[in-house]
Amino acid sequence: MVKKNERPKGTDMTFNDRFLRACRREAVDRAPVWYMRQAGRYDPDYRRIKEKYSLLEICRRPELAAEVTLMPVRKLGVDAAILYSDIMIPLEGLGVRFEIVRHQGPVIAEPVRTAADLDRLRPGAADGGLPHALETIRILVRELKVPLITFAGAPFTLASYLVEGKPTRSFRLTKTMMYGEPELWHRLMGLLAETAAAWLRAHVEAGAGAFQLFDSWAGALSPRDYERYVLPHVRAVFDMLSDLDVPKIYFPGVGAGELLPLLAGLKADVIGVDWRVSLAEARRRTGGRFAVQGNLDPYVLTAPTPVMREQAARVIDEGMAEPGYIFNLGHGLFPEASLDKLRELTEFVHEYSADRASKTR
Repeated sequence: MVKKNERPKGTDMTFNDRFLRACRREAVDRAPVWYMRQAGRYDPDYRRIKEKYSLLEICRRPELAAEVTLMPVRKLGVDAAILYSDIMIPLEGLGVRFEIVRHQGPVIAEPVRTAADLDRLRPGAADGGLPHALETIRILVRELKVPLITFAGAPFTLASYLVEGKPTRSFRLTKTMMYGEPELWHRLMGLLAETAAAWLRAHVEAGAGAFQLFDSWAGALSPRDYERYVLPHVRAVFDMLSDLDVPKIYFPGVGAGELLPLLAGLKADVIGVDWRVSLAEARRRTGGRFAVQGNLDPYVLTAPTPVMREQAARVIDEGMAEPGYIFNLGHGLFPEASLDKLRELTEFVHEYSADRASKTR
C-alpha cells in the first residue's frame, strides 16, 4: 500500500496537514482552504506568464509549472496546492491530438464517434505529458509545506470532449452515442477510466498527497442515465486506486445535486459540492459517508465585502456542523476575480472558522 497521508520525509514540523486531517474527518483547529483554479488568470503575475507561454507549454516546463502551482500558496495562504495541469493532457497518451483554444477550450483534431475512431486510441501511443508532470510533482514536494493535490478528468467529462470535438452545452453527440451505441460507449468510458487511474497512480507514487477526479459536466445527466452509463466507470477509477492511502475527492460538477444519493458506495473520502445544494443536504443525500468540500458561489467574490463575509460564514457554519469540511468554491475561480478579494476571503475563512472551532472544543 502506498501511504502519502503522513508528513513527507525530510520536512520540518511547519508542514501544514490541516487539509489531510479534514479529508479524514479528523479534528482541525480551523477549516482548511483551497480553490479550484487557484492558479489562474485572476493573478496578474500569472497573466504575464500566459502572455509568453500557453497552458500546454507551461505544463511541459516543470520548473515553470511548479512556480505557477506555488503562486497561490504564497500569495493567498491556502492550505493545499493543486498541480498546474489540464484534464486533457492524459489523452495525449492515447494518441489524441488537441489544442486549447482561447475563450473556447479543448478542440479535438479527430473526434471519436465510431468504433474505428475508438480503435485508433491506444494506451502508450505517446507519453501524455506524464514525465513533465512527474518532474513538476517532485519539485513541488521538495518546496511545499502544504499537501499537493493532483487531478484527472472523469470518464464522462473526457468522453464529452472526445465525442463532441469541442465544449458543448447540449451534449447532443455524446448522448447520441450513449443511447444509441451503448457497447461502444462503455468501451470508451472503460478506456478513459483506466487512463485516469494510471495518471493519478503515477502522480501519487511521485509524491502527490491527494487527488481529485473532476466530473465537470455530469450534472447534464439525469440520475437514471448517470447511474446506468457513467457511475460504473467513476466507481472503477476509485476501485483501481483504493490501495492508495491518500485522500480521494470526487467533484461531480455543477448542477449535480440530484446525483449525490447515488454516490454513497463510492470509494472516495470527500465529495465536492456546488452552490446549488447546501452542505447539510449534501451530507444527508450521501448518508454522511464523506467529508464535504465547497461550496461558495464563485461570483460572491464580486459582492461587497460584508456580503462576501456573510455568505462565507453561512457556508462555514454548515460545513463545520460535522467533522470533515474543506472550504472551497462551488466551481473554479473566474478570470475577473480580484486577487485582493480572494486573499481577504482566505483570511476571513481562517479567522472565522478558527473562532468557531475554539468554541466547540
